[in-house]
Amino acid sequence: MSATTLGTSLKSSVNQPVAPELPRHIAVIMDGNRRWAKERRLPSVLGHRAGVRAFRRLLERCREMNIPHLTAYAFSAENWRRSPTEVEVLMKLFERYAAREREKLRRTGIRFHLIGNIEELPLRVRQEFQKTVEATAQNEAMTLNLAVNYGSREELLRVVRQLAGEAVRGEIAVDEITEQMVEERLYTCGQPDPDLMIRTSGELRMSNFLLWQSAYTEFYFTDAYWPDVDDKVLDEALRAYSRRERRFGGGSAR
Repeated sequence: MSATTLGTSLKSSVNQPVAPELPRHIAVIMDGNRRWAKERRLPSVLGHRAGVRAFRRLLERCREMNIPHLTAYAFSAENWRRSPTEVEVLMKLFERYAAREREKLRRTGIRFHLIGNIEELPLRVRQEFQKTVEATAQNEAMTLNLAVNYGSREELLRVVRQLAGEAVRGEIAVDEITEQMVEERLYTCGQPDPDLMIRTSGELRMSNFLLWQSAYTEFYFTDAYWPDVDDKVLDEALRAYSRRERRFGGGSAR
């Protein structure tokens, strides 16, 4: 059965369980906005705006297919190195997205969740994000994790410092630290690890994204720039995912 057919069959109820061929959690590295614009001799801001439209399409498609979790890498901790003008454009896009999409997210049952060091963002962006988090907090049909000012090494370092502090205070013993204790302190606490990660624009690297959570994630790479991502690209990724045998370190099931 194709991913398209599977998606159609899952539209009827938000409480319907996900088919085994479909991932519970998709992560996306949205790459290629600037190159998309450059090839069309357009300013980079138009590439980022086109990227927002592509993101809306993907989110709607995942919601229709009843995929419970989507994590999108929107702005990495390293992206502050870009020009001040481009960073300002991206911050304004975040602010507008949170304000304009708030009611739709609430109405369609999507819980908006942020992962990353949000305190370093401009105040207006934080305020709009927080309003959307609060407006959608009770939604249960789907969770959208938007990774903004996110870096996986920073996330893990934050966890290490928390655990080290608890050990120093005598609240835990070092030799009692478990994987579960680490996972409980991650930004994605309480959510399943990504089953599928999609990276666009032909790049073949993780770029400091969900390093702990992606220990057994299946990867799908496409040459398409992010603004060109549509239902066809997602369906191709889902078809590839459905053909893979996930053993999680065990032997073959055949």
